[in-house]
Amino acid sequence: MKTTSIREAYNSVRKYSEHICAPLETEDYVPQPVPFVSPPKWHLAHSTWFFETFILKNLIENYQVFDPDFNYLFNSYYNNVGERTLRTDRGNVTRPTTKAVYAYRQHVDACMNDLLESELDDAALSLIELGLHHEQQHQELLVTDIKYILGHNPLFPVYKSDHNLVDGTNTETGFVKIPEGVYDIGFAGEGFCFDNELGRHKVYLHDFEISKSLVINKEYIEFMNSGGYQNFNLWLDEGWSWVNANTVQSPMYWHKINGEWHYYTLAGLQKVNPKAILSHISFFEASAFAQWKGMRLPTEAEWEIASVNLDWGARWEWTNSAYLPYPGFSKAEGAVGEYNGKFMINQMVLRGASVATSPEHSRRTYRNFFHTHERWQYTGIRLVK
Repeated sequence: MKTTSIREAYNSVRKYSEHICAPLETEDYVPQPVPFVSPPKWHLAHSTWFFETFILKNLIENYQVFDPDFNYLFNSYYNNVGERTLRTDRGNVTRPTTKAVYAYRQHVDACMNDLLESELDDAALSLIELGLHHEQQHQELLVTDIKYILGHNPLFPVYKSDHNLVDGTNTETGFVKIPEGVYDIGFAGEGFCFDNELGRHKVYLHDFEISKSLVINKEYIEFMNSGGYQNFNLWLDEGWSWVNANTVQSPMYWHKINGEWHYYTLAGLQKVNPKAILSHISFFEASAFAQWKGMRLPTEAEWEIASVNLDWGARWEWTNSAYLPYPGFSKAEGAVGEYNGKFMINQMVLRGASVATSPEHSRRTYRNFFHTHERWQYTGIRLVK
């Protein structure tokens, strides 16, 4: 990416993060109701910290950091960069204020724009590009974390009245047949990708049929009404333990009110649209539903090969593939090497994108990953037979 185009991309991405936060009140920037949700203020600061720590401090001689405490407060998981506050304590950081975090962003943006006036080598440009895609990941987390924060407020406040996000429907029906054969998967060609997409390699697939549509709310309600959450035969053992330990009876954000299902959306509490695509489902729930239907989830290789024939991008789609390295994968040296590789354990791959994914941040080869019980992302189900 050239310096001119990356400068435009930089300013566009940075403004979009603040656009996401524009409807928030000051008090909304701070809460951390559960450990896996980070306060919006922390996301804004951490994505800024990335540019200050990995780019400005290394490329600008005698660069003066905005605040020496910010490295400790807003480092996420980079052990190479030093000590950091515990993830569970992010909501306790009432100071610095939200106003100070926005001042931090303005300071770093000004320095970055000055830097982007100069000629930078390919290594520097690549690192800046990584920082932009890192911020886009946090933009999606901003959307999902804001929803969790507001969705667990007893008043179910509206984020934006025109921002339901879970009302979309399928555009196609039926199944796509994929013949048996040897296929290539993994990133190839020009453009950006994360390191976990590299190592293009061959896979052998048996013939299969994959649904053109994602599971909708009506289908899932049928699963629930049939006793799906009470039938241990449908569940993986760990999933059955999760259901019982957490008294799970419905997707996240669903509430039965006067005998009717409602769900919290970013436009407020609304009646469940039976025709809309199901969302906020764990891997455990996706697996149990597939078992109930007499089908299964696709592997990530099957999904990638079939995706050219699918309308995807409405939900992150659970696959039945563990998050593991591709052949030949190697971690980069230093802190950047901590980005993906060290998380290749006890997580499952999701493919596609979601309604919360930032513009120009999706690829057929993108490998998202989450733990099996997590469902605050816009996750859904596509079935294979």
